[in-house]
Amino acid sequence: MRRSRKVKILATLGPASSDKATILALFKAGADVFRINMSHTAHDKLRELVSIIREIDAEEGRPIGILADLQGPKLRLGTFANKFVEISVGQTFTLDSDPTPGSAGRVYLPHPEILEALEPGHRLLIDDGKVRLRVVSTDGKSALTTVEVGVKLSDRKGVSVPDSTIRTGALTEKDRADLDAALEAKVDWIALSFVQRPEDVAEVRKIAAGRAGIMSKIEKPQAVQRLAEIIEISDALMVARGDLGVEMPLEEVPGIQKQITRACRRAGKPVVVATQMLESMITAPVPTRAEVSDVATAVYEGADAVMLSAESAAGDFPVDAVATMDKIATAVERDSNHKNIMHAQRTEPEATGADAISAAARQIAETLNLAAICCYTASGSTGLRAARERPRTPIIALSPIEATARRLSVVWGLHCVVSEDAYNLDDMVSRACDIAAREGFAQPHDRIIITAGVPLRTPGATNLIRIAFVGGDSASR
Repeated sequence: MRRSRKVKILATLGPASSDKATILALFKAGADVFRINMSHTAHDKLRELVSIIREIDAEEGRPIGILADLQGPKLRLGTFANKFVEISVGQTFTLDSDPTPGSAGRVYLPHPEILEALEPGHRLLIDDGKVRLRVVSTDGKSALTTVEVGVKLSDRKGVSVPDSTIRTGALTEKDRADLDAALEAKVDWIALSFVQRPEDVAEVRKIAAGRAGIMSKIEKPQAVQRLAEIIEISDALMVARGDLGVEMPLEEVPGIQKQITRACRRAGKPVVVATQMLESMITAPVPTRAEVSDVATAVYEGADAVMLSAESAAGDFPVDAVATMDKIATAVERDSNHKNIMHAQRTEPEATGADAISAAARQIAETLNLAAICCYTASGSTGLRAARERPRTPIIALSPIEATARRLSVVWGLHCVVSEDAYNLDDMVSRACDIAAREGFAQPHDRIIITAGVPLRTPGATNLIRIAFVGGDSASR
């Protein structure tokens, strides 16, 4: 199956999409990667979903990526004696370490790490920002605040602290267990929530030990401030706009989305734009015009992938939501403005032979109007370099390693094919020509360009370009 677009689609699985027939329908509608939200998925269900996706992968002959999204710390208030209290703007309110049920003037905050991190002037956002408190004073065990926004506090509402860096890491005990289960099930990507600093990512990388790619979710101001360091240590990023919009002013989120997308493109790291993209399709068969524009903006920016959350996991129209996103992305990529933007935002290649080869391959392919760019990639780095160039020419990523092909399924423009490794240069050219024709990218006597590393099977050593005629015996350097 060949997609008619280059941006990829992630679809979240859930109650509305957990059987094989629906997952297959989502794939055929356009889903390239499936997200399993570990906040709502038991380990038995995780293994069942992975098994179903792998069956579809084998039956359809197309690598499909699987992303396990870790829950991260859930910071919540304690309880109140009467379940809730009425509050008013300007009043004082205390958060403390006393587990006694709360009253109109105080409540238990069962997170000593927050109380230790708070300083005068810091904000606390309760219940997705419906209540905003400002710290007046703190002694590390309690914090006196004033109410700036809100009229009601109730049991166990979520707490965000956008101005405070909490000393606790991104992994909870639940996350560690979920991470082990996801790695055992051989998922392709791990999405890490609550990233504040590069050390959070390093901890997960050490546990994963290369068994899955690490996708850092950018949802906290602290992560935005250290974006370059987090990009460097991550394999991919996700713009988690929901939580980001709670912890930062809403009007700043679109600019941050562009900042993250462009930084990832410069670094050659995949970036996924997520949250509320087609939110109305949870209950309606068509999206709003504003949602269509939102998806289109991410595609115009050159994001590697766009993601559906509740729309495909729990909505009434999961397959329609994927099909709609597919249609929007396809239409945007056909617009001449999309090509102009991709060209204008293209950055200079890194000062390495492999990056120079990938940039040259893109330029040659576009100048000569070649049918495809075929890149041999064992580790995935050659495929990432080819995609970084955002060429108009289709890219076929050939890998002898199934896990690599699945991991690359989230990357912009890559049509991934699992193929036996070539045993010499002639076989490499012949195999690339045959696959380009078989997959519908080239006709007899079309030309393709091939990039690879010599000696063969040397990860990250892209150093060769060949132009070849499909269906003929000749190939020229």
